[in-house]
Amino acid sequence: MDTMCIGIILAVLGSFELDIVALIGLVILGLIIIMLIRLLLILIPAGLVAFAVWYFTGNLLWAGIAFLVIAALSVLRKL
Repeated sequence: MDTMCIGIILAVLGSFELDIVALIGLVILGLIIIMLIRLLLILIPAGLVAFAVWYFTGNLLWAGIAFLVIAALSVLRKL
């Protein structure tokens, strides 16, 4: 009887450890997704400005410079 109880306890604890690992993994995955969404929201204005610069000038260099400047200003504003 004791070995059966010990077996049940070990089975429960084993699945508990797996649950903790899964929970930690899901929390990390959720944080990564939230950070990516925030990054995309920060970069939308930079992308729009870069598109406007490219549309009016036709020059990808100026569009890239505009994107970098607006992205840097957006990131600095969030700090």
